[in-house]
Amino acid sequence: MGQAIGQSLPFAIGLALSPIPIIAVVLLLTTPRAGTNGPAFVAGWLPGLGVVGAIVLLLAGPADAGTAGAPATWVGWLKLALGVLLLLLAVREFRARPREGEEPAMPKSMGALGKLKPGAALGLAAGLAGANPKNLLLAVGGAVAIAQTGISGSQQVSAYVLFALIATIGVGIPVGIYVVMRDRSQALLARLNDWMAHNNATIMSVLCLIIGVKLIGDAISALAR
Repeated sequence: MGQAIGQSLPFAIGLALSPIPIIAVVLLLTTPRAGTNGPAFVAGWLPGLGVVGAIVLLLAGPADAGTAGAPATWVGWLKLALGVLLLLLAVREFRARPREGEEPAMPKSMGALGKLKPGAALGLAAGLAGANPKNLLLAVGGAVAIAQTGISGSQQVSAYVLFALIATIGVGIPVGIYVVMRDRSQALLARLNDWMAHNNATIMSVLCLIIGVKLIGDAISALAR
């Protein structure tokens, strides 16, 4: 199982550092319902990742994604496709980064976060984890990385649970800061939100570039066997 965790770790870290979910949870923590909406967001993030992982692992099992650590040929082609998509996203994010003096563009849904109730916050997190294209590619990549190792189904589930927990660190830390510091956390969270918003495109372009290149390299190695 160690190999599965190691192979999926870059994708988990990419999800943990994804700026938009972090910005969303930070904004929720500045609203009157911070004490309920923050934890609800984290609670929705995990099932969102879980649905993606369950689908990928269920499909990959019958398709023989790998045996004894050797990925199947179709896994190599899938990694190549995912890698190319991530490189395209890296280029798009880099070109969309705000220039000096420009305000970063945020999704319109961010403006309505102050009105959300806990159930809606939970649903927003699940959508960002499982439906947002950038996060979806990373979640699929992590699940495929686990499936290709050929370990047993129960071990794959355990590895993916750990993957999801690591991927939750990014949205979990702001909630932890709020729980510990309460009102004293507002200034710190505001600075974090401002920094993430202004560097969102740059962070995502670098993450997509690094992981995309890794996927393409893995795909070439797998297809050359």
